[in-house]
Amino acid sequence: MALYHNRDYMRKVRDYVQPPQPQPQPALTPREEKRLRRRQEKAESIITGGRGRIVRSALLWAFQIVIVIMFAYVTVYFFGQSRTNVGQGMDPTLSGGDTVLINTLAYQLGAPERGDIVSFRPNGSGSSHSYIMRVIGLPGEKVQIIDGMIYIDGKVFLEQKDYPSITNPGMAADEIRLSDQEYFLLGDNRNNSEDSRFAEIGNIKTDEIEGKVWFVTGPAAHRRLLRG
Repeated sequence: MALYHNRDYMRKVRDYVQPPQPQPQPALTPREEKRLRRRQEKAESIITGGRGRIVRSALLWAFQIVIVIMFAYVTVYFFGQSRTNVGQGMDPTLSGGDTVLINTLAYQLGAPERGDIVSFRPNGSGSSHSYIMRVIGLPGEKVQIIDGMIYIDGKVFLEQKDYPSITNPGMAADEIRLSDQEYFLLGDNRNNSEDSRFAEIGNIKTDEIEGKVWFVTGPAAHRRLLRG
């Protein structure tokens, strides 16, 4: 009986020190190996495909963000630059303090037309505030003011709106010849406007014009599109 217990004890010690080795798995049949390989390939394909979709989604998202930023920049740069009308020279079309938007693209694709309201800086001065006035004389024309009436190339210029008769022709009392890069501008408030009639402003060169004024943004009561 003592020998039996001793053997049983030694077997337990041996099993503790050297645990039984796992039994080898039976070899897979060729069909099972093929099936297992397909499962592994499918799992790898799912993982790889998932990563590819994430990368494509990230690239598409980044591309869309870039497009939105570029669109916003172009819109603001060409159509959303703001200027403030200073003084009463454009009454009643614009009041002093009105904020407007200018279209800078218009004159990159074309040229100012008679009747356009434009923003400009006299003599191209970067330190001067922008002026806002209406185009009257075009490049190559002759402009003169006689008895309160505007003459262009010797003919009376009949405006579509009823502006006051001009009491002070300034330099335009004598005929002004515009070069092929010059415009003659007037404020709508003809008798209270410092414009091309006076030496401080004079004729405006093409590269001094910033853009076409097209919209009044403020104050809210004045908000509207501007049409000629």
